[in-house]
Amino acid sequence: MGRKILVIEDEADIVTLLRHYFQQEHFDVVTASNGLDGLSQARGIHPDLIVLDLMLPGLDGLSVNRSLKKDPATSDIPVVILTAKSDETDRIIGLELGADDYIVKPFNPKELLARVKAILRRTEHEPASRPERFSSAGVELDVARHEARAGNLLLDLTAKEFSLLLALIKHSGRVLDRQMLLDLVWGDDYEGTDRTVDVHIRRLRKKLGHFQDRIQTVKQIGYKFMDREDS
Repeated sequence: MGRKILVIEDEADIVTLLRHYFQQEHFDVVTASNGLDGLSQARGIHPDLIVLDLMLPGLDGLSVNRSLKKDPATSDIPVVILTAKSDETDRIIGLELGADDYIVKPFNPKELLARVKAILRRTEHEPASRPERFSSAGVELDVARHEARAGNLLLDLTAKEFSLLLALIKHSGRVLDRQMLLDLVWGDDYEGTDRTVDVHIRRLRKKLGHFQDRIQTVKQIGYKFMDREDS
């Protein structure tokens, strides 16, 4: 059996089209026509990747994505957002919530298939999770539990925010330019812009509260995590 793709989409003709293309490439395709059913399917079968429409009946796609990324059982599942909404704000919100890619309707199914394959190749070669802990300047990350703390405060981070903070702490005291952060967090085949990094940094700082100054902006270059509490 091939790798499993969950398509959460309410337009029957698009579901038929995607099923055809994915099955031609020997993927096992499961579908759901609304957000609640999609969440249930994701938790039940834990697919290798989810193609998610934003404009769904009942629970909308952004809410589905938010729930997926906050649940440790599903936060590691790659998500490709597929939508007729082309507004950049919606795109950024989707990426902020941990989506791996964003494709606007009408779309070329071959392009979608290529992007899905690229994401799956990247995740296939990622090392298996190990029970690791990282700490710097009062901020602690438990990778196995996917938990982050600033002082005694447990932080409510999306999957991408957690990965971004982890990349910064792993390289504490070193400057990471925006492209390096894109490569480390989103993958070297991601075609996003520097603004994606800046938006995530801004949200991450807000969640860090009194510890937000640990993330320092290095003008015209990128960011670094200060490895001393008195910095």
